[in-house]
Amino acid sequence: MSDPLFSPGTLIAAGLDWLNTHGHGVFALIGGAAEAVLDGAETALRLPPAWAFIGAVTALALWAFGGRMALLAAVSLGLCLAAGLWKQGMQTIALVSVSVTASVALAFPLGLLAARRPRLERALRPVLDIMQTVPPWVYLIPAVMIFSLGKVPALIATVVYGIPPMLRITTLAFKEVPHELVELGQASGATPLQVLSKLEIPAARKTLLVGLNQTILLSLAMVVLAGLVGGGGLGAEVTRGLTRMEMGLGLRAGLSIVAVAIFLDRMSRRALE
Repeated sequence: MSDPLFSPGTLIAAGLDWLNTHGHGVFALIGGAAEAVLDGAETALRLPPAWAFIGAVTALALWAFGGRMALLAAVSLGLCLAAGLWKQGMQTIALVSVSVTASVALAFPLGLLAARRPRLERALRPVLDIMQTVPPWVYLIPAVMIFSLGKVPALIATVVYGIPPMLRITTLAFKEVPHELVELGQASGATPLQVLSKLEIPAARKTLLVGLNQTILLSLAMVVLAGLVGGGGLGAEVTRGLTRMEMGLGLRAGLSIVAVAIFLDRMSRRALE
């Protein structure tokens, strides 16, 4: 194999080494805070017994959304319990919930700004293309180098992977809001915040829900890779099934991931409609 003529990894590795040397305290603080949030979410989900948690979520879905959503909640969560993967399922729900919240919190304001600033949108387009086409493994390498193995690099990689679809669709959603509607709100004396919250967001809601759906599903797609770096959850069980050639374990974990994906997607959609 000949020596490469183009090797950006050398420069990036040197930069990461510098960050590890000079920013260790800052990264330790960030990693500790992120792990504390994940541990808190996981503890809250695992605090009640499994049957009590399933019953409470089912009853809440029945009261808020009707019988079909209650049945979906019971079947989805019950599958994780029946598969013997309740603890791992709660770890996955905690990881996905925190990562999706972080992705939306970062992507929504940036997407809104890009919808109002064409130059920013053009500048972001190639960056988002790179983020969506670079293999997810690449996100994990610098995260592991800085934060070591564990939940934090899994969270960071999942957040980075979930930002592009939400950002792109947020930009599209607000660009499609009729300009006449915005002008009407401005003419009536509404403040920019009132125009945004009362007119633009309701008009863009359906498209924004598509972005949320894609962020949730792509975050769950990262679950398996998260298991490879110590993120735990159902992804670790899929990896264990693969390395040990245990078809039963891999299939149970895979179906549990599908159940969690459907549960989180449908519940979040109904809650925001």
